[in-house]
Amino acid sequence: MLDNLQFSEVAPLSITSLVINLVIGAILSILLKFHYKRFGSTIANREEFSNTFPFVLLTTVLVISIVKSSLALSLGLVGALSIVRFRTPIKEPEELSYLFISIAAGLGLGANQTVPTIISIILILLIISLLKIRKNSSIEKNMYVSIEYKNFRDQNGSEITKSINEIIKENINKFDLRRLEVGKNFVEITYLVNIDSLNNLEEIIKKIQNKYSDISITYIDQNQVPSI
Repeated sequence: MLDNLQFSEVAPLSITSLVINLVIGAILSILLKFHYKRFGSTIANREEFSNTFPFVLLTTVLVISIVKSSLALSLGLVGALSIVRFRTPIKEPEELSYLFISIAAGLGLGANQTVPTIISIILILLIISLLKIRKNSSIEKNMYVSIEYKNFRDQNGSEITKSINEIIKENINKFDLRRLEVGKNFVEITYLVNIDSLNNLEEIIKKIQNKYSDISITYIDQNQVPSI
């Protein structure tokens, strides 16, 4: 009975089909990389993480193309993977999602389901793009802006605060003063501001620093603020 399984028999692998699938996989991985860098919201370095997509996708294509023609190789792959341990932590669910898309694309291409795989990946990325755009347009882009001005002379702290308020008011429609501390030679102010893009923030910083050259400004992003 075991002899009928023919573990040693391996079906021939089409080199042409493999090369075509690898080329298509490379194109899909570049598309996936671009999409992650454009729409990803993780704090980690998106450029460095997205560089792993081609490796994962193309390796999956190769592995599936080889083992699909042989039961013995398939069983050997299961045994090999059982002793592999990946120590790099995935801190963001979004990172895991993009890795899963890469593996799914590799599985589809490796199984010669080229057209369904291409259509599926494009539709998935399109849906994710629409959801991201809708989310970014519906949520408020809140940001904390902390301003410190120390060791100034011959200036009034209250006048400095009033001047900074006027600058922010000119460039931001909605803001909230969260913390204010005025001392003899220092002023510390924290605002919660709502901005449409980083251009608003850059304009505020430029105007404040032009007027007070020694001032220190720190901002903390509360949501994903669009860079364009």
